[in-house]
Amino acid sequence: MRTKDYADVVIRPPILFLGALLLGYVLTLLLPIGPGLAKPNGLGLTAGIVFVVAGFALAVLPAWRFRKAGTSVVPGEPSRVLVREGLYKITRNPIYIGLILIYFGLCLVLTSVWMLLLLIPAAIVLHQGVVKREEEYLAWKFGEDYRRYLEQVPRWL
Repeated sequence: MRTKDYADVVIRPPILFLGALLLGYVLTLLLPIGPGLAKPNGLGLTAGIVFVVAGFALAVLPAWRFRKAGTSVVPGEPSRVLVREGLYKITRNPIYIGLILIYFGLCLVLTSVWMLLLLIPAAIVLHQGVVKREEEYLAWKFGEDYRRYLEQVPRWL
């Protein structure tokens, strides 16, 4: 029986991605693969910046919607309302998609193969240790209303 009124996630997503970036940076310095750190060509730099900007928009706009609805965006705090407006009509996880796009864009800009490779385990931890636990919590908290939302809106895209 659930007693905690919050999603008991294994790690906060921004920390997960910052940790993966830092580990990728260290591995790039110690065991270099690819062109070297921060040596993108014009196309790589442009594409990376586009991904970072798009990801930032996807991460910030939904967070603003949470604040406007009067609920917390932080996984370790109670949810007061189920947000289903804006990008939440298209995907249940626009903030996490935004974080993934930011991370991918930084991989392009920083030209780090290690960082790019670490996106895979980071995405697995995000899915298993954050998203699934949040879904379990929201189903407990909002019941049938959340289950209907699950049927209407895909988890990712």
